[in-house]
Amino acid sequence: MSNLSKLEFVALDISRNNYLSWVLDAEIHLEAKVLGATITNGNTTSSQDKAKAMIFLRHHLDEGLKVEYFTVKDPLELWIGLKERYDHLKATVLPMASYEWIHLRLQDFKTICEYNFVVYKITSQLKLCGKDIKDEDMLEKTLTTFHASNFVLQQQYRERGFKKYSELISCLLVAKQHNTLLLKNHEVNCSVTESK
Repeated sequence: MSNLSKLEFVALDISRNNYLSWVLDAEIHLEAKVLGATITNGNTTSSQDKAKAMIFLRHHLDEGLKVEYFTVKDPLELWIGLKERYDHLKATVLPMASYEWIHLRLQDFKTICEYNFVVYKITSQLKLCGKDIKDEDMLEKTLTTFHASNFVLQQQYRERGFKKYSELISCLLVAKQHNTLLLKNHEVNCSVTESK
């Protein structure tokens, strides 16, 4: 029988693929429910709050994990057990995300949207592993990986002095839309001229 109540976020997969994001989601939701203290060492929370936290955490576990931690009744014990089981993922995710960041180039993507998605995916993984990526880093990565034929364009964007990565991406998206519109207008003008 499937869960009848709706999940606030994706359940922790037994394969560990989503552990890092699950931890962040679980912490945020427990804090919002005023249950964050239940997963901290030395907490003195009430048995009712611990029960509420356990219900919430178990609700967001894969069925296989629920069975494995079936007898655990303390949310801190469950939290520590999951951390011991999965926290080593940072050691495997960080090198891969670092590699992807180093080799990320704007010129390798067909659209700005695709590039932007990958930038946020990689930077999120790096941040979850404790490596801080700032807007300046994202700006520099983008500007330095323009195709060599766009050197003048890269210089023009650099001279605009963007402080936020999102501002640069918005500007690039607008420029792309303008270019698309200009090409369409040109094609219409050419077809009108040819038909005369």
